[in-house]
Amino acid sequence: MFQDFSSSADPALAADRVARLRARLAALGVDAVLVPRSDEHMGEYVPPSAERLAWLTGFTGSAGLAVIAAKKAALFVDGRYTLQAADQVDTSIFDIVQIPETEPRQWLAENLPKGARIGFDPWLHTRAAIARFEEGLAKAGLVLKPLARNPVDLVWGAERPGPPQGALSIQPLEWAGVSAADKIKALQRLLKGASEDAVVLTLPDSIAWLFNVRGSDVNHNPTPLAFAVVPVTGKPELFIDKAKIGPEVRKHLSAVTHVRAPEALAERLTSLRHEKKRVRLDTTTANMWIWQRLGGARGRISDASDPCILPKARKNEAEIRGMRIAHERDGIAVTRFLAWIDREAPKGSVDEISAVRTLEAMRAETQALKEISFDTISGSGPNGAIVHYRVTEATNRQLRAGELFLVDSGGQYIDGTTDITRTVVIGAPTAEMRDRFTRVLKGHIAISELRFPAGTTGAHIDVLARHALWQAGFDFDHGTGHGVGSYLSVHEGPQSISKRGHVVLEPGMILSNEPGYYKTGAYGIRIENLLLIYPPAALPGGEREMLGFETLTLVPIDRRLIDPALLSAGEFAWINAYHARVAAVVGPHLNDADRTWLAQATAPIAHS
Repeated sequence: MFQDFSSSADPALAADRVARLRARLAALGVDAVLVPRSDEHMGEYVPPSAERLAWLTGFTGSAGLAVIAAKKAALFVDGRYTLQAADQVDTSIFDIVQIPETEPRQWLAENLPKGARIGFDPWLHTRAAIARFEEGLAKAGLVLKPLARNPVDLVWGAERPGPPQGALSIQPLEWAGVSAADKIKALQRLLKGASEDAVVLTLPDSIAWLFNVRGSDVNHNPTPLAFAVVPVTGKPELFIDKAKIGPEVRKHLSAVTHVRAPEALAERLTSLRHEKKRVRLDTTTANMWIWQRLGGARGRISDASDPCILPKARKNEAEIRGMRIAHERDGIAVTRFLAWIDREAPKGSVDEISAVRTLEAMRAETQALKEISFDTISGSGPNGAIVHYRVTEATNRQLRAGELFLVDSGGQYIDGTTDITRTVVIGAPTAEMRDRFTRVLKGHIAISELRFPAGTTGAHIDVLARHALWQAGFDFDHGTGHGVGSYLSVHEGPQSISKRGHVVLEPGMILSNEPGYYKTGAYGIRIENLLLIYPPAALPGGEREMLGFETLTLVPIDRRLIDPALLSAGEFAWINAYHARVAAVVGPHLNDADRTWLAQATAPIAHS
């Protein structure tokens, strides 16, 4: 199994750990410390050695920040995690604060006296984040202080896991589409055009993409934890533990880069500073320590975006071909799983964990599964209302008649990454369930069939996913869609469909389309497919070329939860056409029983 069901969330442990941390504040010369959920690479997913926030607080979400002061403490989470945080954290110790309604700097200003010093680990915060903190805290007379040692690590001590040692593999040209040498040349041309002498790369997926390698340092993410310096001319330098590199990978890398020990990074950054090189650094993703090492405000730092992010997001033809293949393969596995759920769950024999195990097994039977994309969200009934719910042995719940089951999952294959959510009913749904599900579906369809001009951003279209919900007084507290990598991170920037998605949507980008609705204590609904943006094309009678979306995911949507009275003629046409395509592509690969189930699940819906 790629997923386990143990839980590190134990609110009872927090009191002692917070007390021990507080006992060190005076020696550190601070009045409070920041504890982010991050590692040196600012990734969403971190290795066990970087799970400081979870160890200290019990909260296991993928985003959050704790502030520990002498008398007060707070955990800051966004709308995805408010319910989860309440379940996992001792609220007698921590105030749970939702962002962006209240920012950490605001809380600090309100709860600490003027002149207070707040400690932070410069390895775990970006320069941009610290700059925002400094601006807000200065007005309140508060001071940020970088710390030489991470305060949580001092308390964690010998129990803290060691750094990951995941082996690297080569991403074949068949699926990468462009050689590492050609990618490096293109990057160096960009540096030359910007009059920059070098760039420091800190994001694991950027490094994996540039050098056509994949890693295994972090669960579910095929990326290596490493840093790289790419000069405008000559070979780049890759700073990574050589124990991760076998002979074949070493040969592959030696042709395009010099491999250095991680400890050599500090000296290399210092040399760039002393040589007065103009160095590109993405201060929104690079940690503060690197910025400081390059000279900080006195260095010749070119504050610009990571030059790998956009080329990586614009999938080439080989990557697109691979994603289509991966989604067909994955669609077969997930369709088999839904057929199994429909047969077995009404018998009372399926719980959240057995559902996860069965789904993973069916993906594994493809003989192509490398990993799962993330811990499967397997939420029965009220657990489905927890947006990023992770089932454990303690929370495991049976799938029950009359309830909804939400399953959000994905697979990592060498030719692509998948991410899909389906919500199904066990038995018969209520009228309320059908109403909310259909409103979510209407938002999903509105995004799927959209045509839009060049220059459109995710923020421009996010409202379409919410319109049917808003009209009835409902909404959801997460973005509508995120970027997805090609056998890389399942959450890939810079593109998104969200209120804050201000990056222009371009051909070749892949995004999720996942509107939802969540009724606390009752059920959750989310419908998610992955979409590929195709190039601009003329519309009959139109004056401008328009981009559009191709749906990659091929799995039926539960017809029993659709209220036909709420659908327009165009929405009827979309769902019936989508189901016809699913049946045509997936059906031939199923056994007789599953094919019969699929025929029923994809039967046309009649216009009422």
